[in-house]
Amino acid sequence: MATVTTNAPPKSFSFSVSTPLKHLITKSPSLCFPPRKNHQRLGLSINAVVSPPPSPDYRVEILSESLPFIQKFRGKTIVVKYGGAAMTSPELKASVVSDLVLLACVGLRPILVHGGGPDINRYLKQLNIPAEFRDGLRVTDATTMEIVSMVLVGKVNKNLVSLINAAGATAVGLSGHDGRLLTARPVPNSAQLGFVGEVARVDPDVLRPLVDCGYIPVIASVAADEAGQAYNINADTVAGELAAALGAEKLILLTDVAGILEDKDDPGSLVKEIDIKGVKEMIEDGKVAGGMIPKVKCCIRSLAQGVKTASIIDGRRQHSLLHEIMSDEGAGTMITG
Repeated sequence: MATVTTNAPPKSFSFSVSTPLKHLITKSPSLCFPPRKNHQRLGLSINAVVSPPPSPDYRVEILSESLPFIQKFRGKTIVVKYGGAAMTSPELKASVVSDLVLLACVGLRPILVHGGGPDINRYLKQLNIPAEFRDGLRVTDATTMEIVSMVLVGKVNKNLVSLINAAGATAVGLSGHDGRLLTARPVPNSAQLGFVGEVARVDPDVLRPLVDCGYIPVIASVAADEAGQAYNINADTVAGELAAALGAEKLILLTDVAGILEDKDDPGSLVKEIDIKGVKEMIEDGKVAGGMIPKVKCCIRSLAQGVKTASIIDGRRQHSLLHEIMSDEGAGTMITG
C-alpha cells in the first residue's frame, strides 16, 4: 500500500456543515486522537472545529493535503452502522450526516445502516407496552414487531434520508424487505425472543445501481423470511453482512465506547489496531466481554468474507467518521484480516 508522509507537523482539518443543519450544531471543543501505533496510513491529523471558519488559503492547504486520502478511498464502498448516542444527540446526528455528505462528495460510496432502539422504546412506552430484553436482545412479539417496523422504516429511516438530502447529498431509504435485499430467519432461541432474526441471505442487486449513480442508501435493519414474516435484526449484523456482500473497503460500527480496551477499566488503554488473531485472543482472555463481543464477532465475520478493514469507533465524538477515514489517528479500534 502506498504511504504518504510529511515532515511538517499534522494540520487540523476544518469544514462547515450546510445551512439546514447549522441549527443542530453547537460550538464544540476540538478533538484530537492519539496516533495508531505500528500502522502507517496517511499522515494527516484532523482537528474538527465547526467555527470560526478558516481563511481561504488555509482551506486550500488542507484540501490539498487531503488528496492522498481521497485518492485512496475514492470509488470505494464504506458501510457505516449508525447507532448509540449519535442517534439521540442532535449535534452528533448532524455530525454524522455532514461527514457522510462530505465523503460522498469526494467520491466515496457510503452506505448507512441503522437501528433505532431509543425511538422504539419511546413509542412502546407511549403505548404502555413494556420493553423486555434477554441477553441484550429485544424480546419481540407480534405487536412489538409491528411497532419496530413502523418506527425504523417509517420514522427513523425517513428522518435520516431527509437530513442527508437537506445537507446536499441524495439519499434513498430502504429496509431489508426492499428488492429482497435481506432474507431473514429466526435466531436459534426464537422461542424466548419472538420475531428476532438473523441474516440468512443478502441480495445486493438493488443497491448497486443506487450506489453507482451516487445515491446514499439508508437501510433499516428489518427484513422478512421466505414466507413474508417480518423480523427485527441487529443492525451491527446487517451492516457486517452487507459489507461482505458488497466487497466493501471498510466496515465502521459507531458505538458509545472508545473502542476495544486492553483493560476495560482503563479508558486510556485503547487498542488502536489489532488483527483477527489478536482480537480472538482478547476474547479468550476475557478482555473483550459483554456487549463488545457480538460487535467484534461481526467484524471478524465480515473480514473473513473479504472486507478489507473493520473499525469500532467512538460515535460520541463529533466527526468521528472523518477522523477514522481521513486521518492517521483514527477514532477507535481498527481490526484487520
